[in-house]
Amino acid sequence: MRRLIVCADDFGLDEAVNAAVEQAHREGVLTCASLMVGAPHAVDAVLRARRMPRLGVGLHLVLVDGRAVLPPAELGELVDAEGRFDDNMVRAGCRFFFSPAARRQLANEIRAQFLAFRATGLALDHVNAHKHMHIHPTVASLILAIGREFGMRAIRVPAEPTALLRRAAGDEAAPLLPPLYAPWIALLRGRLRRAGIAVNDRLLGLRWTGAMTEPRMLRLLQALPPGTSELYCHPATVQTPALARTMPDYRPADELAALLSPAVRQLIERGGIDLVSYSALAATAS
Repeated sequence: MRRLIVCADDFGLDEAVNAAVEQAHREGVLTCASLMVGAPHAVDAVLRARRMPRLGVGLHLVLVDGRAVLPPAELGELVDAEGRFDDNMVRAGCRFFFSPAARRQLANEIRAQFLAFRATGLALDHVNAHKHMHIHPTVASLILAIGREFGMRAIRVPAEPTALLRRAAGDEAAPLLPPLYAPWIALLRGRLRRAGIAVNDRLLGLRWTGAMTEPRMLRLLQALPPGTSELYCHPATVQTPALARTMPDYRPADELAALLSPAVRQLIERGGIDLVSYSALAATAS
C-alpha cells in the first residue's frame, strides 16, 4: 500500500498562502495544512479551514524565525523586544539545550501555541515545527510532554531518503548526501514510536523546499515506495512582498500549480496511491 499525505506549511502566514491552501485542497491534491497560530493571517486561515472539514489542520509550532504568542516580557531568554525569535537556528538550539531559563520559557510558549490551536475549535491533525525545529531533542521532549494534554496523535518526521531522492533527481544529479542532523531524525523517530505517536515513513520535498515544481513532484511520485509518505510544500497564489521578504528564493505560485496539476492527479490515481491526512494515519496506528 502506498499512502500520501500532501501538506502545506505556513498556513496563516499570508492571505496568499491561505487562498492557495483552500484552492489546492478543493481543486487539487492537498490533504493537510500546518497552521501558524500566531501568524498575521491566522484568523483568516481558521475561517477557511472551518469551511473545509476534510482538510487536516495541524499545529506548526514557531520557535525560531517568527513571532511568539506570549508577550516579550515573559520570554526574555528567547525573543527580542518585538517578540521575535532568533533567526539563527544553531544559536537558538544551543540556548534551548544549555539554558534552564530558556527551557522553562520554551515550555510555556509551546503550551501557549497548543492552547491557541485548541481555541480555534479545529481538530488537531498533526504537529510539526517551523524550520523542523522539533528534531531538536529538547524541543521534542517538550512537545511530547505537552502535546499529549491536547490530543496530539501524529508528528512529522522530516526524513527524506537519499536513495529515493537520487532516483527522482533526473538531470538535477548534484551530490546528494544525508543531512548532518540525520542522527537526530533517527532519534526522534524512535522516541515517537515508543511513545505511540503516529509518524510518516518519509518526507518528500526537503531537497527542493520552496521549489516543488510539477516536474519534480511527478518524479518523486513515480519513485514513491510502499508505506506512508508526506510531500510537503509552501504554496501561495502570488509571491507577495511579505513572502518575498521572508522567503525570497521560494516559488510559491509554481508549487500551487503543481498541486493543481492534472498530471499529478492522474499519476496518483493511476498508481493506486491513497491520499490521506495524518488523522487517518493515527487512526490505523491506534
